[in-house]
Amino acid sequence: MTRLALLRHAPTEWNEQGRVQGSSDVALSDAGRKAAASWRLPPTIENWRRVTSPLSRCRETASLLHPEADAQIEPRLVEMGWGEWEGRRLTDLRAELGDEMIAREVLGLDFQAPGGESPRDVQARVKSWLAEIGAAGIDTLAVTHKGVVRAIYALATGWTMQAREPDRLRFPAIHLVRVEPDGKVAPDRFNLPLNGRADRFP
Repeated sequence: MTRLALLRHAPTEWNEQGRVQGSSDVALSDAGRKAAASWRLPPTIENWRRVTSPLSRCRETASLLHPEADAQIEPRLVEMGWGEWEGRRLTDLRAELGDEMIAREVLGLDFQAPGGESPRDVQARVKSWLAEIGAAGIDTLAVTHKGVVRAIYALATGWTMQAREPDRLRFPAIHLVRVEPDGKVAPDRFNLPLNGRADRFP
């Protein structure tokens, strides 16, 4: 059984403005850099293999967490594409689209922005990576995106995204799953703090 720790990148200006980032390459804000530099991983995973989404907000987060450690770039960990809605604010989209937006959001795993991906699409592209993780048997920390974390969480728990997630995922935090040799994932622990405390992560 391989352990996989999932960590969302630190904040960007678009996060602070409530804008959808998707696959747009938005850098960390000054506040995000300060936050990432203050995070402390649980000692248990300090020496795990590290991988990161290719987007700069993840690569910089990984570097700030551990400047001496190289993180392997994994394209399959990129954020869910939001197509025509990237750069827009969800509050504005909901006000503008009304019932159309409601109809899209209740689709859960099949929610999709025009020209974008669905969470199910994200699951499809990360499954081959999860199989590689499971086969390698090397405990891994992945610095990635909220959409990817939620997609893997859904694979592990059977969550359809048509209601709030059972464990109320928090960000920033470490979310831990177990990966079988065939790539299937199972829940382990969620919402582990980034304060370096070993007693919360045996």
